[in-house]
Amino acid sequence: MKASIQSSGFVLIVDDTPTNISVLAQALRQAGLAIRIANDGVAALKQINQEQPALILLDVQMPVMDGFETCRRLKASETTSHIPIIFMTALSDKASRVKGLSLGAVDYIAKPFEQDEVLARVKVHLQLKQLTDQLEQRVEERTRELQNAQVQLVQQEKLATLGQLIAGIAHEINNPMACIANNIEPAHEYIRDLADLLRLYQQHYSDPVSEIRDLLENRDIDFALKDLPKLLDSMQLSTERIKKISISLRNFSRMDADTKVLTDIHEGLDSTLVILGHRTKSLGERPEISVMKVYGGDIPEILCFPSAINQVFMNILANAIDALENVDAPVITITTKCINSDHVAIEIADNGPGLTEIVKQRLFDPLFTTKPVGKGTGLGLSISRQIIVEKHQGQIECFSDPGKGCKFLLVLPTRTVSTEPRMSTTAALV
Repeated sequence: MKASIQSSGFVLIVDDTPTNISVLAQALRQAGLAIRIANDGVAALKQINQEQPALILLDVQMPVMDGFETCRRLKASETTSHIPIIFMTALSDKASRVKGLSLGAVDYIAKPFEQDEVLARVKVHLQLKQLTDQLEQRVEERTRELQNAQVQLVQQEKLATLGQLIAGIAHEINNPMACIANNIEPAHEYIRDLADLLRLYQQHYSDPVSEIRDLLENRDIDFALKDLPKLLDSMQLSTERIKKISISLRNFSRMDADTKVLTDIHEGLDSTLVILGHRTKSLGERPEISVMKVYGGDIPEILCFPSAINQVFMNILANAIDALENVDAPVITITTKCINSDHVAIEIADNGPGLTEIVKQRLFDPLFTTKPVGKGTGLGLSISRQIIVEKHQGQIECFSDPGKGCKFLLVLPTRTVSTEPRMSTTAALV
């Protein structure tokens, strides 16, 4: 029993009577308890601010500051309100006891002291505090587990829904796009044939009937014959653009929930940028966002869940675009590099307003968001952290200062996780 009580910290005795302090100190030390002593409430508060006790034995009647005021101040502070306080007093009236308990004390010890009673009450309340602390820790751990489980469920649901939606859109686009693309070349041939035929008519029948002559005068047929192939070329470029978007959608939504596959991360980044392309264009007074890609040429394919990694790219890039809304010359820079034979790094940086230290500390917490109500769930970066850290045994960190932009650093193992300390890869880049 002594070991468990000793591990809970020290007992602070607050009393202005040397005899009382001596009796209490001797009894508590014999029981194996560490003690500290203060002679009044002011001295007690000063000691507690430096180091918090596990329990306080607090005399009621003291000079400078009595026990009731000392207790009130301790319970009014979030940092000290949890410390159990046992009042010591010769006052036997009910009103004094009720006042002490109403201020937050857990018990009363009457003077003169009975050592066995003092030790029994102190041990009981120390054990209760230990149990309370353990319970609060378990509740906190369980809350985190539930939050993580909620985030995982949301992530899985979002991935499944997004994958099905994008795959369906890509499939629906493919059929009409293929029809248009496959018919452009035959259309070119038909137009060439019709143009040749019209030229022959113009050459051999230079004096057409009035109806044809009126039509030729009202329509610029020569211009139409020259411009029509250009229109078809523009349609060809548009179909290639749609095809590229369709491929990007399919790449982004690859259905890979069960197994990791070798993946080109540059392909995932490019696909995500294509999908977000409409958001990087100039909008109103906001200029176009420049996207600088500094891809390492020696980046190997990595073993991962591609659609999950793409979701991380989407979350970070979308946040970067949001952060650049009021920036005069907005820039997003994406850099990839090999750290060593086992790890690759992806840096996504913007020149936005940056983040405060308080925001950075909570950035990856579930349900935390800096966006207005209705514009953010607070799950994007929390999900991203789970994908990188828990699903891929990688690392994700944010480096930012107010007014200096924001950089997200992702470190991913290529195929196997290195046995070196996890922070060594990030430390090599910072």
